[in-house]
Amino acid sequence: MKTDRNSAALHAILGAAAFSVTGACIKAAAVWANNEQIVFFRSLINFLVLLPWALNTGRSGLATQRLGGHLWRSGLGLAAMYCFFYAIPRLPLAEAMLLNYSSPLYLPFAAWLWIREKPSSSALLASLLGLAGIALIVKPGAGGLASTAALVGWLSGLLAATAMVSIRRISDTEPTLRIVFYFAACSSALSLMPMLWFWTPLPRAAWLPLLGAGLAATAGQLALTRAYSLAAAALVGPFTYTCVLFSALLAWIVWGESLDRLSIAGGLVVIGSCILVSLRRREPRLDE
Repeated sequence: MKTDRNSAALHAILGAAAFSVTGACIKAAAVWANNEQIVFFRSLINFLVLLPWALNTGRSGLATQRLGGHLWRSGLGLAAMYCFFYAIPRLPLAEAMLLNYSSPLYLPFAAWLWIREKPSSSALLASLLGLAGIALIVKPGAGGLASTAALVGWLSGLLAATAMVSIRRISDTEPTLRIVFYFAACSSALSLMPMLWFWTPLPRAAWLPLLGAGLAATAGQLALTRAYSLAAAALVGPFTYTCVLFSALLAWIVWGESLDRLSIAGGLVVIGSCILVSLRRREPRLDE
């Protein structure tokens, strides 16, 4: 129904705005906190927000026969998060978001290799075109810190794609909220030891952006989950890329950041290619 499509679009845009705020909070927190601390507190806050749901649903709602699948999903998603959060303070915010949101480009290849889902020729062509756009953003051979950060940002998108394939493997028996909760719980536990190992004292000013990142990310997850429940993924997917626009606007207002012409051209190619690939994809994106 038209009302459902409108509501889905609204929730997708709200989710995208929340994820752009998440990125901005992480960039702000990185002035004081290291990557290990940011990943842990983002995961912990996500877990604490979802804990009332877990307590309300009880043991029956959390019971699973796919613990191994949840661990795979959590490990891959956590690795993607470490890479993504590393890239955010070292790149223009919109560029880091673009690289992470390029994950649909790798889905046809990851699904083909992992779960033997052969992609269509059009999906493969769109993915290859999108990879050319990634090259314009990463600028291989340019050297310097930004180039290293761009490669790590690219890796975050690749890892996010494999995490999404792992979600598909367990989504036949596992509902969305259970998958999101197990990810929050596992990522909190797995990121605790690195956080303690690399702990540095944090000033009071660091806690507000850390809290904001966790709350905004949770709000984004819930809004996007609602969007995908109201309309098909092919209709919702294109609206999620407004996150890049929100991120560019926030970064320009707060830090005076702007993208160079190659990154803008690459971003347009990547977004267009991701939308084309998403038209062939049925599973929702559960963002990190």
